[in-house]
Order: sequence, then C-alpha cells, then structure tokens
Amino acid sequence: MKLDTVRAVEARLLLSTYERNPLLFVRGEGVHLIDEDDQRYLDLLSGIGVNALGYGHPAIEETIARQSRALIHTSNLYFHEGQAELALRLTEMTGLDRVFFANTGTEAWEAAMKLARAHAGLLRAEGKSIGTKFLALEQSFHGRTFGSVSTTYKAKYREPFGPVVPGVEFVRFNDVDDLRTKFSNEVCAIMVESIQGEGGIRPLTQEFFDAARELTESTGALLIADEIQAGMGRTGKWCGYQHYGIRPDITTLAKPLAGGIPLGAVLCTEEVSRAIHPGMHGTTFGGGPLACAVAITVIDTIEREGLLEHVVEVGDYFQKELRAIAARHDAIVDVRGKGLMLAAELDSADLAKLVVKEMLQRKILINCTSDTVLRFLPPYVLQKEHVDQAITALDGILKEHAHGTAVRGANEAGGNVRG
Repeated sequence: MKLDTVRAVEARLLLSTYERNPLLFVRGEGVHLIDEDDQRYLDLLSGIGVNALGYGHPAIEETIARQSRALIHTSNLYFHEGQAELALRLTEMTGLDRVFFANTGTEAWEAAMKLARAHAGLLRAEGKSIGTKFLALEQSFHGRTFGSVSTTYKAKYREPFGPVVPGVEFVRFNDVDDLRTKFSNEVCAIMVESIQGEGGIRPLTQEFFDAARELTESTGALLIADEIQAGMGRTGKWCGYQHYGIRPDITTLAKPLAGGIPLGAVLCTEEVSRAIHPGMHGTTFGGGPLACAVAITVIDTIEREGLLEHVVEVGDYFQKELRAIAARHDAIVDVRGKGLMLAAELDSADLAKLVVKEMLQRKILINCTSDTVLRFLPPYVLQKEHVDQAITALDGILKEHAHGTAVRGANEAGGNVRG
C-alpha cells in the first residue's frame, strides 16, 4: 500500500493515539531509513532509542532467521536456553543478581513497583517500620500502564485516566533538600532516571544520587533506577548509574535490549528477590526464545565491535559540535547529555517544532521532547560524517529561522551551555 492508502485506512480503523509524520518507511540500512520512494533519511532517533545497531545489521538478521526456524515461543511453564544465558550477561553488566523478563519497558517498571511494595511488606513482616509510598521525580517518565503512569510526572499523561495508583509523591528534580524533606519511613522506594529521557535529557547530579542512596539505606527502602532509555550502552556504559559509582537495588532495561524485538527486564539484588515467590508475578510472552536470542546477539555485537568506546568517541564529538553552534545561536540555551543521549534545548517551543519539521525536510529524523528540547538518540553505529551532516543542517535552519543568532561572547557561552 502507498502512504495515502495507509493513512486513510488508519484514520478509519486505528485509535487516535499518534500524530504521525507523513512518511511511509519500507526498509532500513545502517543509520538510514528508506521510504516508499527510495528516499534515504538519516535517523538520529533510532525508533526512540531502540535500534542501537541500526538497520539491517547482519548479526541480528542471522539470529532472527536461525532462532525463528528453531523455536519462537514456549511460555514460561518450560525452560529454554535463552533466559539463563541472557540473565548471566545482564547480571554481569549491571552488577545486580536476579532478572525478570517482560515484554516492554513499562511492564518492567510495573514489576519494579510490585517488587518494591512486596519487599516493604516482607520487611514489615520481619518487624521493620516501613510504608508503601513512592518518591518519584518531577519531569519523570516511566511508561503508560497504570503503575508507570502514576509515577510519571506530567499531568497530561496521568489526569485523563485518574484516579491513578495512589501513594506517589514527586520530588523537585536534583533538589536534595526537597528529597530529604519528603523522605520518611513511609517511603518504600525512591525512583530515578540517571538521565531523564522524555523529561528533556537531564542528568541527575552526583549529590542528588548520593543522597537518594543514603536515605534509602537508612530505612531499608529501595533505590530504583529506570535505565530504559539511558541503559544498554547509550551513555557509553551499560547503565547510566555506573557513571555515578552507585548500585541501585532495582533497575529496568528495555528499548535497545533486543535490537527492535520487544523485550524488557527488571533486575534486582538478592535481598530484594526474597520478596517474590512463584505465582506472585508472571508474563506470557516475556523472555521468549526469539527475543532472548536477539538480545544476546545485541550484547555480544556491542562488545565485539567496541561500540561502548565508539559511543563515547562519537558522542563527545557530537556534543562538541552542538556546543559550537550553540555559541553562534542565542536560540540554543543549553546542550547536555552523555554518549549518544544528547539534547539541545531551545528558547522557544515554536522554534523547536519548526526545527524538527525543517530537519525532516532535509531528510534527518529527530524529535522534540518537553516542548523545547531537541533530542538525539541515534544508533550506536553513527559515524562522525553523519554528525557533520546533522550539525550543518541544524546550523542552517537556525540561521534562517531563529531570532538572535549573534555570536555569544566566550563567558556568556560558557555560562549557558553545560554538559
């Protein structure tokens, strides 16, 4: 079907949940998506952080073909080889002890919430005083199921479905005093993203992360790190929290985990795992043979091709080039992020929307989050020449459309643009 036909059918049959761009992609190669007219688009979004190895990677294609011939699904009533092998890799990567496989990031987050409540119940049964409250952060995004959306900050995600799950309070982002004020033995978990994704690519400070770890350890509450967007190597380490020297009690992974095949995972310490026994939680499709096989291939390929190091090198170059154009355009008020999880924040929501549209016209895919933040989540196989292409396009768009493009003085640029 052609684009016009697809749009007409979707308009008649699908729930209205997405504002799609008028493009019909039919295949992908490397860092490019290719539309029905054989036009190539540089993808700096990678399916919202999913396609870490880009498109058409031979290792993924070979694994899918091989595993689909052998076994796609069995259910979790039986064993297959993939879960144990993948769990070994994930526990080694994260420093945690136990794994539960889900289908998506939001389901992994649901499992993390259930683990935290169950663990608090176990502690109460053992005589400790601990409640059921969650502390999440302002601007957080943890998913769209009921538990996940309850811990997601923006009202537009929660209010249409209220009442959502009770017992959640939001802490001001990176505000240690607010965190200490709101923490008590009523809290069963503090929930963070090491780098907020939908919230605008905003890293936690070391001070805030340290305080969260200290507070939870003082009462037996859990520290939960959402690594669904920042994890699996996107920042140059397997998990974003590893940049801080902190190990959480629970973490969640998804997005790039299985290279485009749906798969999520929640990992926890041995202590937390005491709270779960057979029958308390489960999944039909999570951790199936096909998804596990592809995830193992993704991890092995990242290691074999040295992509963690590559992410750091190309990410540093990308951020340097973003800072360079920020010094020329007052419209860019901040550059931040780590590895290939980067953002350029603009001074206008209208300008940010226009830039995304103009980049699309130049056949470069990015998106805007938190109204004013241009978000870059490219495949890990991105090269410097692709960065140059994007920077040239962005620079040209801002010259044409942004008000106030005068070169900043060195002191002003240094004060406004941070990592």
